[in-house]
This record gives sequence, C-alpha cells and structure tokens, in this order.
Amino acid sequence: MNRKALIFGVSGQDGALLARLLADLDYEVHGSSRDAQVAVLGNLDRVGVRERVSLHSAVTTDFRSVLQVLSKVAPDEVYLLAGQSSVGLSFEQPVETLESIALGTLNLLEAIRFLRLPARLYNAGSGECFGELSAPATEETAFRPRSPYAVAKASAHWTVSNYREAYGLYACTGILFNHESPLRPSRFVTRKVVAAACRIAAGSGERLKLGNLDVERDWGWAPEYVRAMWMMLQQPTPDDYIIATGKAHSLREFVQFAFEGVGLDWQAHVDIDDSLRRPTDIAHSIGSPAKARRILQWQASHGMRDAIGFMIAAEQGQTWPMVAS
Repeated sequence: MNRKALIFGVSGQDGALLARLLADLDYEVHGSSRDAQVAVLGNLDRVGVRERVSLHSAVTTDFRSVLQVLSKVAPDEVYLLAGQSSVGLSFEQPVETLESIALGTLNLLEAIRFLRLPARLYNAGSGECFGELSAPATEETAFRPRSPYAVAKASAHWTVSNYREAYGLYACTGILFNHESPLRPSRFVTRKVVAAACRIAAGSGERLKLGNLDVERDWGWAPEYVRAMWMMLQQPTPDDYIIATGKAHSLREFVQFAFEGVGLDWQAHVDIDDSLRRPTDIAHSIGSPAKARRILQWQASHGMRDAIGFMIAAEQGQTWPMVAS
C-alpha cells in the first residue's frame, strides 16, 4: 500500500507544493482546511493536484478536530504547515499568531501521543527565530526572536524538541529561511515586488511603495525547500535542520533584479514609504545549510535570481518548475 501523508495547511504555498511532490511520489495525500467544503484551494489548482488530495475539516487550535482527523486518516507522515505565516501581519495580530502556531503545534503533538500513532511529524520552523545575525546561523545558534511570529515559531520548535526527547515521538523541525514561489500571497514583499514590476512593464503606470530596502535575507526557491521537508522524514532518526542557500541579498538587490527581469530601471518606479517599516525589523538574516548537505544530501540548486525569474514567468502566464528535480 502507498504511504499516507496528512498536510495541515495544504492550501498555502508550501502545502500545495508539498502535496504535488508527495502525489508524484505515489503517496495517498490528505490535507486539512478549516472548512473543507468551502475552502479556497486555488494553489492546489495551480499546481495541478487538487483532484489528488483528500480534504478534511480541521483547525489546529481545536484539539478535538485534530484528534478526529488523525484518527480518520491514520497517516504515516504528518506535515504541520498551518498557522499565521506573515511576519508583518504578526505585529498586528500577535495573539492569533501565537495561538495558531504555538498552541496548534502542541495540539498536534499531544494528539499523536494520545492516539499512539507511529506517524512521523514535520514541523515548519523559521529562520526568523534567530533574529539579528552577524554570521550564517547553524542548528546550534541561539534563538533571539524579534517578532510575534518568531516568538511563536521558537515556542513551537522547543515543544517539538521536548516531545521528541520526553515521549519518543519521531518529530523534527525544518528551520527554513525565506523561500519563494508564484504561490506566495500578494502581502509578501517578494510577490508584491514581482507582480508590480510585471504590471508596470505592461503599462499600468503605478508606483511601487516599499519600506527598508537595506534588509538582507537568504532567499531560496520553495519547491526545493519542500523536498527537504520530505527528506527529513526519511531519515532513520529525527532531527532538526536548517534549510537555506547560505547566501544573503538585500531587498534593494531583489527589487533591482525583478525590474531588470522585465526591462526596467527600478529607481524610476519605486518610492520609499517609512510607514511600511516593521517595529523591530531584522537587518541581516542568513542560514548555513551545512548539516542538511552532510546528512540529507540536500542543497539549493536555485538562488534568489532564479526564483525571481520563475516568479516573473508565472506572472506573465508562462510555465514554471513546480517540483524540484
């Protein structure tokens, strides 16, 4: 029989890309949504996998619904990708962010323990947990979160670690740095930049407003990162891994390359708006993928410029690689 996977957060960028990957690997794929009957599943349509995913109603902050869907599906692998996913939005909705991420993670772990399921769990962590970095973060670097989102992700990380050590669950956290694709919501700055550049090139006449262009991030290509998630659960023992390119670029560089990709000079179309700055923004963020390269045999093949090119292609109605090779 094919292995069964259950993806919490299947309708998001990573959830849809992971569903496509697992379906192509002949998994029986299940996904959860708050209300499966009325869920917006455009991302699953875009990656051509909607008909290959069985949907279930569940919300991770409701322990009973988590228990029910785990009992019904009895998955071999569980991927926890649900929860509020925007750093910027977390400053406006800190309570919802903490509940959806920290409590949601606890509920899932406790339900697996309660049911005594032999399932392997992947938890979506974040490089945001490290805060300001002067050198590439490793798995031993201390967490110094600087946003409600990062605080919630740090809490979830240590909860997973505790359940692994105290209860013997096969549970790991992927500490993923920024990873992009055309499936990013428009509120994310990367999608905002690429979409605006394409519209301006098509004659929209608009101007793009951005905040701090000096921030530096380690940007990768999302389909490669979801493959790393799957690879973590194929190891004989559970562990945590940083997934990153190991290279940082400024937002200014991202904007420059995005506009160059459509034949424009960004400085002629971009305005700086200080109201878009975050209260405690991180100036420099970069991760070391050395452990993942050594143990998982994983490394990024595509960097920031490749990701921008793929996103531009998608905005212009062209095909883009949905599954990492």
